[in-house]
Amino acid sequence: MTRDTAQPRPPAPGTGRAVPVLAVAALLVVAAALAFRARGPAGAPGPASPPAPSNLYVVVSGDTHGWITPCGCTANQSGGLLRRATYLADLRKTGEVIYLDAGGAPAGTSPYQRVKFEAILAGERRMGIAVHNVGGPEAALGADYLRDLQKKGTVQLVSANVRDAAGNPLVMPTLTVIHTAGLRVAVTGVLSPKFAAAGLRVDEPRASVLAAVAPRRGDYDALVVLAYLPEGELESFAASLPEADAVVGGPTGQAMAPRRTGPGLLAAATNKGKFLVELTAPKRDGDRGGAGGAGGASAAWSGRIVEAGPSLADEAGQVENLKQYLATLADRDFSAIETGLVAPLPPGAPPDYRVAGSASCLACHKDGGATWEHSKHAHGLETLKGKGFHVDPSCLQCHTTGYGLPGGFDSVRRSAAALGGVGCENCHGPSRAHVADPKVKTPFAARDQCARCHDPENSPAFAYDQYWQRIRHANDVRSGRAAPAPGALAAEAKSID
Repeated sequence: MTRDTAQPRPPAPGTGRAVPVLAVAALLVVAAALAFRARGPAGAPGPASPPAPSNLYVVVSGDTHGWITPCGCTANQSGGLLRRATYLADLRKTGEVIYLDAGGAPAGTSPYQRVKFEAILAGERRMGIAVHNVGGPEAALGADYLRDLQKKGTVQLVSANVRDAAGNPLVMPTLTVIHTAGLRVAVTGVLSPKFAAAGLRVDEPRASVLAAVAPRRGDYDALVVLAYLPEGELESFAASLPEADAVVGGPTGQAMAPRRTGPGLLAAATNKGKFLVELTAPKRDGDRGGAGGAGGASAAWSGRIVEAGPSLADEAGQVENLKQYLATLADRDFSAIETGLVAPLPPGAPPDYRVAGSASCLACHKDGGATWEHSKHAHGLETLKGKGFHVDPSCLQCHTTGYGLPGGFDSVRRSAAALGGVGCENCHGPSRAHVADPKVKTPFAARDQCARCHDPENSPAFAYDQYWQRIRHANDVRSGRAAPAPGALAAEAKSID
């Protein structure tokens, strides 16, 4: 597979040299001898015909949204780079693959999210990505940061319509032509103006694509456009661009299976990297003349949605990439404020709205404390250590006490000893005021807090009434029942997903 990013130029007139006649004659003699050798004596069969071009697939990921591993912390979830790489490796056994990304890989702009984004890009490089479109989350990181990544070779970005404040293209080239399997595939990308970020200008997508392809007409056989556009805008854009063989979009909420819109295909890879778009190029029956774009045999393009589900094994190179990412997190030890994961405090929060720590609660709430100490909640941080995720803030939010709150968990090195595990105040709220004066009620209703972490992605088997019994303890006024004995609770409890 080769990639060319510049218009080929013919040699300048008058720059060739005259070739001596004797040299020409010598070349003709050599050519004749080689031809006889290849053909053999008269009547002998000639060499076998060159093999037909192999299958060509274009695979597009998108809207990864920071998920290096599957979306959620249970084994039956989908997505993740480790499975994506296995799928691509298997597909490459059946043909050539052009791997692209439609954008939306970062989950934020904080220092932590930038480290995660760069780990995603490192994983994409291991998978042999050709280009990565500038989506809304990428644009939010700013021109200087993105250009620095490209300069360092971290990523080959593409965008036909994002410009800096001075009006210069954010990245170059605005279109790439990839040569593989006997086909020349042009790839460009666009961003919705709705996602314009500070210091960037986003031009009208359709006009930008036409401007990008105009100098390269005749240089490609098929055109794929990566389009980070909301669903309605994406559909209108694809319908208005018959020049494209395929338009593959980003944040449409749910993945969109490839379907025909005019002469080309429309699809979307989205939903936290759980789904990929797989396009199959038409078999080439001779040269189409290099017309370029959907004017050729676009009707023969086909495609499907592929789910990166648990049947796909973890690929070794991506496992190594994940280990490197976790080692970086361990070294950086991001404070909660550096992650971008901490919500603002409630309006009017008093000065004593602070985490006191579970030890302060146990001094008075001995029965409830005994139940808690024998629960999975109390050892929530330990459950992460076996997999190495005890250093990842995305996991720490739900496996520590008061993550990012005043007095709460801040980082592994600063806080793990005192505030590791799901403590009392995750359910009851920051309780410094209650510890100082027990007449002051704790600020949270415990029963309302479960779904903050036990959501469909991280705890798909969560059943409120069943799970509540595992942690219910003394003074449960609503139930009117005494807390179960700690030993009985420990025997009953299963792993909290």
